[in-house]
Amino acid sequence: MIGRTVLRVVGPLVPSVVVVVAAWWLALEAFGISPLVGKRPPQVWEYLAASQEHRDAVFGALGITVRDAAIGFASGMIAASVVAVAFVLFRTVEQTFMPVAMLLRSVPLVVMTPLITLVFGRDLVGVAVIGGIVVFFPALVNIAFGLRSASPQATDLILAYGGTRLTVLRKVAVPTAMPAVFASARISVPASIIGALIAEWLATGEGIGAEILRAIGGFRYDEVWADIVVVTGVSVLAYAVVGVVESLVLARFSDRREA
Repeated sequence: MIGRTVLRVVGPLVPSVVVVVAAWWLALEAFGISPLVGKRPPQVWEYLAASQEHRDAVFGALGITVRDAAIGFASGMIAASVVAVAFVLFRTVEQTFMPVAMLLRSVPLVVMTPLITLVFGRDLVGVAVIGGIVVFFPALVNIAFGLRSASPQATDLILAYGGTRLTVLRKVAVPTAMPAVFASARISVPASIIGALIAEWLATGEGIGAEILRAIGGFRYDEVWADIVVVTGVSVLAYAVVGVVESLVLARFSDRREA
């Protein structure tokens, strides 16, 4: 079952990757971009394969970015889930805080990052806040909508038998919201990487984000393109992993419902 699920999720991504790589190559050729600046796929491969030093520079920075993205993803998804549950259970909380959340969402993250850095510092706490903000708002809307999509008939049945709103949440709303939760996770995985890169550009000075800036300043365009390709590949891979987990979990929920 796992093998079929992986094939079903990853299979459609393969031609998409081929199309993107071909478009990258053709665009550089069509616009006449010099190979000194616009690196083609073979040049990126040659750079990574040329020496262990190159691979250490790229993948060492990548490890920091993946850590930062994972922190932002986890903090944003957890916060969104908790707030979405509070919104569903207490209407007054939503009426009070949703306008504030939307107002904060309208402020560009690049503008907020210096303030976040001043308040929370440049360590992992600041990274968690910056990455969490990118993930939080889309996930909050999706999860809250999913929790409210519970069957009215099932809700009324539980309440009629003396169940509480927490029972309805646990027995009906949360299982119903699982597709929305995983949809949020799929959206949030690439977003968390973007949040990590912003944090590295403007706050921490580490990871792929900082390495790209340093490489551009040193005219090391081979390294710039290698960094971009590798972090994009990790984003696609993480998206596929979430898709596989989603298929397996939702299939398990479906089996339980049928049972």
